[in-house]
Amino acid sequence: MTIQTRRERERAERERLIVTAARELAEAEGWDAVTTRRLAAEIEYSQPVLYSHFKGKDAIMAAVAVQGFADLAAELRAARTAADGTRETLAEVARTYTSFARRRPALYDAMFTHLVNLPFATEEAPAPLREAFGELLLAVQPIAADGDDPGLLTETFWAGLHGLTTLMRSGRLPKEGHESRLALLIAHFTGD
Repeated sequence: MTIQTRRERERAERERLIVTAARELAEAEGWDAVTTRRLAAEIEYSQPVLYSHFKGKDAIMAAVAVQGFADLAAELRAARTAADGTRETLAEVARTYTSFARRRPALYDAMFTHLVNLPFATEEAPAPLREAFGELLLAVQPIAADGDDPGLLTETFWAGLHGLTTLMRSGRLPKEGHESRLALLIAHFTGD
């Protein structure tokens, strides 16, 4: 192994350490608790080391968001491939999406609520963002009628899931009706 290869591996490991620490701290205490000073103390590196990897908290949050999209894509894929039938697939993907948001609120916020410098809905979007959307698209595509744009249909389904999730998390919709709301959304999309 060359010295350059070792340095690159060590740099990548430090970046993973920073992102993991930020994610864990945000999940435990919220994003306001995530500061470069606090992260430096958590990972036992100086603040200049953090800044040599990331421009600041926003860049760290964007890296956490990309990691979150990879996690979401994997969970959606597992749900989609385990389900039988179009309606069941859509329902499982919907449950998985909303469950992800409930179980990982700070991660979901980094992905969808906080302003992060990530391109969405373009070819420049990081692969994990495209993969997560792709899993939603694969679940929605079978219900598209002739002439429907599957991408727009998927965006609308995603917007419905995000809206239900956000309203429930903020207490504007009671948790008790969550499954019924998902069932209504699925019925609307499948025409049942």
